[in-house]
Amino acid sequence: MKNTALTHIHEQLGAKMVPFAGYNMPVSYEGVNAEHETVRKGVGVFDVSHMGEFLITGPKALDLIQKVCSNDVSKIVDGQAQYNCLPNETGGIVDDLIVYKLKDEEYLLVVNASNIDKDWAWITKHNTMGAEMRNLSDDYSLLAIQGPKAIEAMQSLTSEDLSAIKFYHFKVADFAGIEHVIISATGYTGSGGFEIYCKNSEVEQVWNKVMEAGKNFGIKPIGLAARDTLRLEMGFCLYGNDINDSTSPLEAGLGWITKFTKDFINSENLKKQKEEGVKRKLIGFELNERGIPRHDYEIVDKDGKNIGIVTSGTMAPSLNKGIGLGYVTTEHSAPGTEIYIQIRNKPVAATVVKTPFYKG
Repeated sequence: MKNTALTHIHEQLGAKMVPFAGYNMPVSYEGVNAEHETVRKGVGVFDVSHMGEFLITGPKALDLIQKVCSNDVSKIVDGQAQYNCLPNETGGIVDDLIVYKLKDEEYLLVVNASNIDKDWAWITKHNTMGAEMRNLSDDYSLLAIQGPKAIEAMQSLTSEDLSAIKFYHFKVADFAGIEHVIISATGYTGSGGFEIYCKNSEVEQVWNKVMEAGKNFGIKPIGLAARDTLRLEMGFCLYGNDINDSTSPLEAGLGWITKFTKDFINSENLKKQKEEGVKRKLIGFELNERGIPRHDYEIVDKDGKNIGIVTSGTMAPSLNKGIGLGYVTTEHSAPGTEIYIQIRNKPVAATVVKTPFYKG
């Protein structure tokens, strides 16, 4: 089990630690609902240093990224980030990721912790054009400072105007006494804030200064459990649950990051799938009565016939109702459609809704 550079701090704070993607990670400190509320109304900080970082550089960097990614990376400018996915050759998704354009011929790819080795092998296999690749995952840490008070609480730590960093943009600047960190507005909670990428040797100083600067704003450390409820209220996909090697980006509602203006791995087949239409779709749903939908629960129609499966579900702390994501047959995917979730062999009525669930 790997530790992050801050594991000892989480243990000192009394965090409940669990194995996650090969790392010893804090799942909660004071409880998921309290931590969720802290991020929705104030400011919280997550250690997400288990995420992977690949640096792709050189004259062939863009060619490689365009080949392995579904979105059109040529459209982003220096200081801009882009949500993306790595399609596989059989119609599914190797991983979802964020591509940061540092400058011409220099890109940072941030991938899911559980897929670091898989993604590295996949991109390396397709690097027939000779782009330069470096896996920085073991050397870098990542903090997500999230919530409506994040900018105000952290402004004293940097000379950069945090309020000027637009969503899915970033700056390389000073932060918490460290030069040249990436300050990025690519949050996964839907409540604003930003992420800090720095070296492992620097992160403890950054953490301590973040906690100090946020003290008057009620900052608290937040675990992975609240990260999951926050992202689910936004309807954001989680790799391994809502998308995987057998889900197509078009089925998953990720057509907006699947650009057929260029060739990429399996683009021909995905284009054909778009033209013919998909047979199932990822939907959001809300329960109409009490209950908690869970991963892998069956979804049925009014006659009890199986029409799909729940991929993510929870009792949404901000909404106080059961919500979830799941795949259903296309004819049952329109918002307003009544479906049923099999919870302990009892069909519980639910309604298909447009995401995000949490409107802020």
